[in-house]
Amino acid sequence: MFILTARVNVKKIALTAAVAVVVCASAAAVLFGARQAQAAAAVSPKGIKTADDRAAYLQEWGWQVSPEATLTEELVLPEEFGEEYTKYLALQAEMGFDLADHAGKRIKRYTYEVLNYPGGETGVSAHLLMRRNTVIGGEIVGKDFLHSLVMPS
Repeated sequence: MFILTARVNVKKIALTAAVAVVVCASAAAVLFGARQAQAAAAVSPKGIKTADDRAAYLQEWGWQVSPEATLTEELVLPEEFGEEYTKYLALQAEMGFDLADHAGKRIKRYTYEVLNYPGGETGVSAHLLMRRNTVIGGEIVGKDFLHSLVMPS
């Protein structure tokens, strides 16, 4: 029979574990951020004038949509975004949009039916927020979810 004895330094083990968690979290954030930035950089939000342009813009994000908007609404953004908008503004910021730049402005929201949502989910819509032929925001909306224009993996 062998007996093995070792001194364990709990502080060193805890520190090593904490460093490993930080490194893994940082790597995940960098990879996710790079994917978001790459998608946002590849798709220009300017010069979107027609229904075909809007459908092509959504196609650049990977979405196949109905050729015509199912709904077009004219909206006025709030002068100041309250706390209730925190998550929504963060969602828009993921794609490089800053709605605060358009506070108090009149915009249009175009709604399109999404035809290729992963998993075959139906009843999914794509919203594009537009101001002067420029996309200033957007999201994908389903019965129980709302997320950025980035195609889920």
